[in-house]
Amino acid sequence: MGMLDGRTIAVLATDGVEEVELTQPVEALRDAGARTVLVSPKTGRIQAMKEDVNPAGHYDVDRPVAQAAASEFDGLVLPGGTTNPDHLRIDAESVRFVREFVESGKPMAAICHGPWTLIDAGGVAGHRMTSWPSLRTDLTNAGAQWVNETVVTDGTLVTSRNPGDLKAFCSAMITLFADTPAAHAL
Repeated sequence: MGMLDGRTIAVLATDGVEEVELTQPVEALRDAGARTVLVSPKTGRIQAMKEDVNPAGHYDVDRPVAQAAASEFDGLVLPGGTTNPDHLRIDAESVRFVREFVESGKPMAAICHGPWTLIDAGGVAGHRMTSWPSLRTDLTNAGAQWVNETVVTDGTLVTSRNPGDLKAFCSAMITLFADTPAAHAL
């Protein structure tokens, strides 16, 4: 049995997502027994990137964000890539979806530029967290305590800085999700 058997985890992403920050967490979650659902403001497929500028793979969207609710999921992953969260944070349905996780206290994991969307969803104030360095001022101004560490777990939030942190990020994410009661138990 996997640590996350019976859990369903949402992964919110759109065009411009950093491919490895999408694929490695999804693989780690599935290896731990979770079901993953790719949620996006787009329908069809999204275009992932490598190092922000090089087109990589395409990934099928499982559910449009307008038809998704946090109550259906046990946790949320917010991968980075610069343009991915920049698009998500100005999409009202994406912000609503993330805000539902924040308000319900369900666990979330965000890497690289992923925390940008959390700012707009009101999910960073009072949290100790890390991110890609260029988000430091944004996160600090939104009330977070920013630190330059590989991975930070604070309450129901796990954050990491970049693809080089993925091993530690995936491990901390799985631990957080496993330590949080499944949605049907909440």
